Amino acid sequence: MTRPSLPPVACVGEPRLTAGFAEFGRLDLTAHEEVHGPVGPMEPAALLRLAEDVQLRGRGGAGFPFARKLRAVLESCGRRDLPAVVVVNATEGEPASWKDKVLLTRAPHLLLDGAALAAYALDADEIVVAVADDGVGRDSLTRALRERPAPVPTSVVTVPHRFISGEGGALVNGINGLPHIPPGTKRRSSDSGVAGLPTLLSNAETYAQLAVAARLGPYEYAALGTDDEPGTVLLTVTGAAKRPAVVECAAGTALRDILDLCEVPAGPGVLTGGYHGRWITREAAERAEISRAGLAAVGGTLGAGIVVPLGADTCPLGETAQVVRYLAGESAGQCGPCRMGLPDLARAVDLAVAGSAPVEVVRAAAGEVKGRGACGHPDGTARFALSAMEVFAEDLRLHTTGEGCGRRVRGSAGLPGAPEENPQRLTLDWSRCDGHGLCAHVVPDFIRLDANGYPAFPPTPVPTWLREGARRAVRTCPGLALRLTPL
Repeated sequence: MTRPSLPPVACVGEPRLTAGFAEFGRLDLTAHEEVHGPVGPMEPAALLRLAEDVQLRGRGGAGFPFARKLRAVLESCGRRDLPAVVVVNATEGEPASWKDKVLLTRAPHLLLDGAALAAYALDADEIVVAVADDGVGRDSLTRALRERPAPVPTSVVTVPHRFISGEGGALVNGINGLPHIPPGTKRRSSDSGVAGLPTLLSNAETYAQLAVAARLGPYEYAALGTDDEPGTVLLTVTGAAKRPAVVECAAGTALRDILDLCEVPAGPGVLTGGYHGRWITREAAERAEISRAGLAAVGGTLGAGIVVPLGADTCPLGETAQVVRYLAGESAGQCGPCRMGLPDLARAVDLAVAGSAPVEVVRAAAGEVKGRGACGHPDGTARFALSAMEVFAEDLRLHTTGEGCGRRVRGSAGLPGAPEENPQRLTLDWSRCDGHGLCAHVVPDFIRLDANGYPAFPPTPVPTWLREGARRAVRTCPGLALRLTPL
């Protein structure tokens, strides 16, 4: 397997998670202790108080309070008289995210410190670190485990590098030897997780932040960030950025500063939070701050710490349609909203982008999946699609004219990680077209007739589920004017 290369790492202000990167590259145990200093074990009450004082929340996307997770596991262990398991989720199946892979490859001891703190406080029997099968970070993690004594038996588990594999229930299933997909019903890992034991499961950056907070204490930790969100944030900035990077900054930093650092040109909008996140306009990005509250104030979300600006020549709706198709394909197929609802949502987005259906069709399809799934995948996909319809409303109006916005899909500044498989589009040889209109009857969801009776269709790729209809339209064209060509 060809391993992808990591983006550069940058910092705005004081580095914490990325401290020592410039001097050492990867921090082995000696360098790690030189940069960060020692950290000792903490009793459960002290660790709970620390997590509450620094208001530590999960950094994998959901933002769930870490102290509540820790308390739930402690209570479950006491109630059931069972040992705990600590799981570090470093799978990072989100195509646009690289921050956890950076920690794995360059600061593995920091996340292991956090896991060890949790294991001691819980009197856990085991630590499990889950990584993706793309090979990124596993060797570094294995070396780190050889360099230090583990407080409890520690293993590394490899899971498929898919969007859905990092979902909590899917990860527990995979560690338990089951298919790496979410269970069909919701259940709390704090009650029954790995091997049926109470399980503390959080993302790699969360454990690294816990290790930093344990060393600094709540007051020094809160010297950076905002009153409500102390500390720093790791961001992955890709898309149209001329200098894509993983960036550490204090919470409350202006998004504008991050975009300038990564040399982001003006464009139609910025995706915040990843493929379960929200779009914001370029104007909103100019006044946004990097924090949960700061991004929410302009309609965005911090999510998994992902910032993907689009280039000026990139069609935001075409990119959105492609990602929704990808997300529908990543469905675990465990519940109706995923198995049937997400393909319907993808079709609705395609039709709206093609100008063949009003935006209300997208809203209706999103309404059929929101709040009904066995995991957060349907809700996240609906959120992503609906925010695009709102933020790019003017582009959508242009698409309804049949002419489109004139921008490219999958240009050099498109969304990462969701390529269309063998994309094809329809083209028309006007010298052969006599305006019979048969093609519009064969595939009316994609081709319609303009005011003069000639076929009109968007320049975007033909959706997978309309591909056969497009082939039939090509075969029935009397003048052989219609063609299906690779992009």
